[in-house]
Amino acid sequence: NTMGKICSKDASAAASKSNLQAHRVIIAGAPASGKGTQCERIIEKFGLVHLSTGDMLRAAKKEGTELGKKAEEYMSQGKLVPDELVISLVEAELAKPACATKGWLLDGFPRTGAQAKAMEEKGIIPNRVVLLDVPDEALVERVTGRRLDPETGAIYHIKFKPPPADVADRCIQRTDDNEETCKARVKTYHDNLAAIESAYANLIVRVDGNRAPDAVYVDVNAAIEGGAAPAAAAAQPKKEEAPAAAEPAKAEEPKQE
Repeated sequence: NTMGKICSKDASAAASKSNLQAHRVIIAGAPASGKGTQCERIIEKFGLVHLSTGDMLRAAKKEGTELGKKAEEYMSQGKLVPDELVISLVEAELAKPACATKGWLLDGFPRTGAQAKAMEEKGIIPNRVVLLDVPDEALVERVTGRRLDPETGAIYHIKFKPPPADVADRCIQRTDDNEETCKARVKTYHDNLAAIESAYANLIVRVDGNRAPDAVYVDVNAAIEGGAAPAAAAAQPKKEEAPAAAEPAKAEEPKQE
């Protein structure tokens, strides 16, 4: 029994140490700033659990969880899912063991100061926030040139990543990949940027995202590796506030990046 207690104590200490050292990253940026591409590389390098609110909402809806059903009420009407519901989804996902042991990468969320404050109140604290900076005109060019292969889901770009000849004819432009919609979304992003910068002033690393993905990733990687020092703030949601069921979290609108 004594040996069992010792082993249990060692395991708890190891888990606590792992939790402190785990990377807890938020990647932010305007629509089409390249978050998706950088997330793929971050996950491959660091093994973090990728949390995209869009994916979380769709998963919760598919699984028919209570949170998913509530989110569907808004999504089916084309409305944004309320902050408190999205935060609950994120909190539920972060309560899962994998996030504690592997660390997490929160993709494009929070997007507003209110969301950032709500996360802090729940004990969801990152140890690095990476902000991808891309000029507005470059964002518009990226969005309007995007093309989708409806059969495979692959995303191409007529200038930067043309689709192969055998699939080019079937590629389509998504209805919201137009200049007017892009400019509106970018404006919303800028309207909320100051609040995000204020909320994470000591954690933000700005990265020039208007370069080749490889060059961008060099700086993104350096930012994350420089932000893994143990943080005094809690890495996981406060246990007493965590939902009873660990449902997938994420979303207020489908991922566009």
